[in-house]
Amino acid sequence: MTATASTSVGSGTYWTWRGQPIYYVKAGNNPTAPPLLLIHGFGASTDHWRKNIEGLQDHCEVWAIDLLGFGRSAKPEWTYHTDLWRSQLQDFIEQVVQRAVVVAGNSLGGYVSLSLGVDAPELVRGVVLVNSAGSFTNPDQPPLAQRLVSGLGQSILRQPWASFLLFQYMRQRSKIREILENVYLDHSAITDQLVDDIYRPSCDPGAPQVFASVFSSPSGRTVDELLKHFKLPLLMLWGEADPWMNAQERASRFRDCYPQLTEHFLKAGHCPHDEVPEQVNDLIERWLQSLSTAL
Repeated sequence: MTATASTSVGSGTYWTWRGQPIYYVKAGNNPTAPPLLLIHGFGASTDHWRKNIEGLQDHCEVWAIDLLGFGRSAKPEWTYHTDLWRSQLQDFIEQVVQRAVVVAGNSLGGYVSLSLGVDAPELVRGVVLVNSAGSFTNPDQPPLAQRLVSGLGQSILRQPWASFLLFQYMRQRSKIREILENVYLDHSAITDQLVDDIYRPSCDPGAPQVFASVFSSPSGRTVDELLKHFKLPLLMLWGEADPWMNAQERASRFRDCYPQLTEHFLKAGHCPHDEVPEQVNDLIERWLQSLSTAL
């Protein structure tokens, strides 16, 4: 599928995967540097990387993709889980990008990126994790569902009627802004455009079912289990004011499992790539250069 759509980061294209339209963006062209593939977090989309695409496209070939169920991609009534999204990325790299990439992911996108690096290392040159989600064997934080809706019984939220009502409540622009104000350190980065970028996909058919999958999908492998099999260069970027995770404690656990990683701490919340994009872009650019030099 080659139809295009106008977005805040330029013209994007649709690729058909398992019969479903998948939206992605491509910018820049630098054959000497590895391509960079950006993966958004839960409820976000390629739009959340707009500042990074604009800032990095002069230095490398940048790709960003909407995971199935999010953004402008299709939202079929499927069971959503990490293996599904990892398979989507694997096929996208093989069929569309057609060369190994550095994959960078925020939150849920980070956990999917790490899984991709473990399961398809031949397609990945390195991984960048930006306040990555995923539990350790001894959890250092509650699951995402509990962080989103503190105090509500998980068994109740697995009921379709309950998750639908909760979705209708949380998709309100005022609630989206409230959540962003909780997880962003610099509230000036919370613009009307950012709120609309998150609100707009929630109006798509199937969006409530995707939201409900948070409460019913299998949790997947733990981070420490994944890192036992991980063999690639790893860059960790931490927004140290993230209220959803203790960045210092979580970083320590990553270092214990994978001491050869590179890490940086930034004065930002859960989404430093959007809150302090210049710093994140500079760190990613310099790290990509180091990977190219190492070859």
